[in-house]
Amino acid sequence: MEIERKYLIRQLPNHLNDYPHDEISQAYISTDPVIRIRKKNEDYILTIKSKGLLAREEIEMPISKESFLHLLEKKDGINIEKTRYKIPESRGYLIELDVFHGVYEGFIMAEIEFPDLETANRYQPPEWFGRDVTMDSRFHNSNLSRQTPEEITEFLKVITKN
Repeated sequence: MEIERKYLIRQLPNHLNDYPHDEISQAYISTDPVIRIRKKNEDYILTIKSKGLLAREEIEMPISKESFLHLLEKKDGINIEKTRYKIPESRGYLIELDVFHGVYEGFIMAEIEFPDLETANRYQPPEWFGRDVTMDSRFHNSNLSRQTPEEITEFLKVITKN
């Protein structure tokens, strides 16, 4: 079970490049149900996710580069490109800070996973976090992958106002 909250980011932390990070390229074979393929650095991963916002089932399995490239031809929507920074949080959680590239250049979002729903619901984010968008499905990467160029432009205008 994946239990995570998502936040827009008000400002980037200092010394961002000092944190470990991964280069990620992902695409969706299906968005309902969610079937994602991902290249993370030199690893290739197939992920299946159940429905849900705060909590949902997630199954990941490694695949070969050849399988990734084969499935990439069958993607539904656009690729999502991002750098994911892994920032330790003072209470022992790991902040996964996604700095998007390509069509979503300028979009930044953080995710934090929790051991249970009670902990997730009690969590108070750091000052540099912006609005909590956990319950807004527009911020699922699977939904971001289905946007048209016009919708992406409008989306980026809306989130920069908030």
